[in-house]
Amino acid sequence: MTHSLVFAPQNPLRGDLLNSLRHELATAVLEAESCDQARQLLQQGGCALFFCQLGAEPRTSLQLLRQLDQLSPTTVSILLLPEQPALPLHEILQSGAHFYLSAPCDSTAIGQIIQRAHQHFRAQRVAECRAADAVDFPEIIGQSACMQRLFDLIRRLADDRDSTLLIQGESGTGKELVARAVHGHSPRRHGNFVPLNCAAIPEELLESELFGYEKGAFTGAFNNKRGRLQHADGGTLFLDEIGDMKPALQAKLLRVIQEKSFEPVGSVRSVNVDVRIVAATHRNLEEAVSRGAFREDLYYRLNVVPLQIPPLRQRSDDVPLLLETFTRRFCHSKNRPIFGYSPAALEHLKNYPWPGNVRELENLVQRLAILHGDSEVTPADLPEKYLDASPSYSDNGSAVVNGGTDFNSRVSEFEDRLILQALIKTGGNKKEAAELLNLKRTTLLEKIKKKQLDKALGRIGGPAGS
Repeated sequence: MTHSLVFAPQNPLRGDLLNSLRHELATAVLEAESCDQARQLLQQGGCALFFCQLGAEPRTSLQLLRQLDQLSPTTVSILLLPEQPALPLHEILQSGAHFYLSAPCDSTAIGQIIQRAHQHFRAQRVAECRAADAVDFPEIIGQSACMQRLFDLIRRLADDRDSTLLIQGESGTGKELVARAVHGHSPRRHGNFVPLNCAAIPEELLESELFGYEKGAFTGAFNNKRGRLQHADGGTLFLDEIGDMKPALQAKLLRVIQEKSFEPVGSVRSVNVDVRIVAATHRNLEEAVSRGAFREDLYYRLNVVPLQIPPLRQRSDDVPLLLETFTRRFCHSKNRPIFGYSPAALEHLKNYPWPGNVRELENLVQRLAILHGDSEVTPADLPEKYLDASPSYSDNGSAVVNGGTDFNSRVSEFEDRLILQALIKTGGNKKEAAELLNLKRTTLLEKIKKKQLDKALGRIGGPAGS
């Protein structure tokens, strides 16, 4: 059960504020008479919105707001400002409040800020669900909308222990990672996950690898050998690059799916298995069926539940997250300082089509972790092919626009406009503006201070967000 908390013992608007809260929210509204009482109520949990007055002891209130992440991480804060705050703007901004409300204000303004804060609280809950994806699928990296849909589908598929699954996607998209995630969240997770790459094993060996063989089945078969199917009994068999499997083996695999049994090579005795088959391919199997290169009946048996993994070029918003994750991983493993990426380099990498998908990006980061010695990767540090898909930059980092201009100056001006536009769009709310800009809130506050945007911020409604 959520509630809202008000700490405004000296605020003349207190009555209007409480009435508006009770009118706007179908939750209880608690009052705190002191900072200590406010801390206790916040630590008890369940607080959605916290209204904090900047009163006679303003720094005490700001200290309470700065502690909010530790006291109650999911609570959304609204700082109530007097008409003439006694503290400088930069100190107020560093409190970390989510929203600001300044006097004089009426019930309409109070209602609007409550509505926005409540929307932010609900959005935060959605973000928490997305963050849970990182826990559920730690090896599958992505926050884009298409990856969220993929995570949802994996969860639903994992509940089913028997249906065959066909994972389709280009090379390097992470088909085996998805197969492992399905197995790891399914009722079969206590059984073995057994991978077999049909394209990596010669045709004459693939049958014995998959089905095993009896002693004496062929020259060199001195003992019985269990195949991958028996190793996967009770678990999941992952057949990667199933499109490369030859027709004779396709027929035997079809029988396994239909009858849950098979004969090892050189044996007439059937072996029963309880196994879920997950297949993957980068090929177009429908086209292979039309050419007679893949059995139509096997295709429909495998394609009970199709799952398509998007290529990296269709989720370029995930490129910065992938770069950060792999950079930290490789720098840590090689005991090297973690490096970043300049805006220009990042733009090139986001625009690059990534024919090798995530695997290609991972290889690039590993190369940079070995060879790169600076704190920041610039376009000059990238192989030439990664520069072709983006605007050209000279070696000194200046953008070539209409005969040449100063790159740093243009970037700074563009950054100023982006920050102000984000603040205007969010009514001066720093946290929402930071989310729009894909920045940390503390980073945005530092930029506002460094660029001396406080005056311009005041002209658009300032910290009040009005």
